[in-house]
Amino acid sequence: MLKDVKSMSERMACKVVGLSRSAYRRLPHAHTPADPDAALRDQLRTYARKHPRHGFRRAWAHLRFDDGIEINKKRVHRLWKEEGLQVRRAPRRKRAGQSSVPVIEADAPKVVWALDFQFDSTVDGKTIKIASMVDEHTRLSLLNIVDRSITAERLIEELEKTFAIWGGPPMVLRMDNGPEFISEALQAFCAGSVGISYIPPGTPWNNGFIESFNNRLRDECLNRNCWPTLLEARVVIEDFKDDHNHRHRHSALRYRTPAEYAARCTHQHHPVGCEID
Repeated sequence: MLKDVKSMSERMACKVVGLSRSAYRRLPHAHTPADPDAALRDQLRTYARKHPRHGFRRAWAHLRFDDGIEINKKRVHRLWKEEGLQVRRAPRRKRAGQSSVPVIEADAPKVVWALDFQFDSTVDGKTIKIASMVDEHTRLSLLNIVDRSITAERLIEELEKTFAIWGGPPMVLRMDNGPEFISEALQAFCAGSVGISYIPPGTPWNNGFIESFNNRLRDECLNRNCWPTLLEARVVIEDFKDDHNHRHRHSALRYRTPAEYAARCTHQHHPVGCEID
């Protein structure tokens, strides 16, 4: 009224009556749509149905450049999330290796050697990869590789050395489905001479002996040290594994060390359908 009768500006009229300009401009409730974004939501849902693998940025670009709608990208993002239109990632399928022998119990030395990797880092943040292997019957630690990376070819070289040191390979290598373990190179290396037993994907408890060893290595060695260099990590981890073999008294071995038990063990393997494919 003041604007019409007194020819006041909106700013002055609001100041006179003590009303904020935002309140003056607000539409009466009856004139306000229930959802001011309803039309935009419908457009986004339609776009998502046509392009189920597109994200909100491409939807915004379509509205902005194809439909000529001046709209903020953040607004599109908010509505896109509220409508649950995010692209769902397909679950990653875990590759499973093909075992050449059935599950076998380590009832004697050199029946099952369990192999696994774990990771740490030097103080500069660079990765350290550690390969360990234990005899499931004697609990002897048989392998120590500590490097920035360990390829299947490098693993094969070290396994050949280990087999030579211990008078030949075991009957079975038990391992998870890591890329180095399921590689064609390792399978070709083992073919006809060493059985391979892969645990089901996502079931580390099926490789419990090496998991237990790795937990001790993590708790008693890796977590207690900061490695300035790769060389220091190699030396300390090798010392830990040597200590495990000759000083760690294992309750399951009647409190003998793995080396003591292995030297006295006379157990013989009793095969139960252990044919190597």
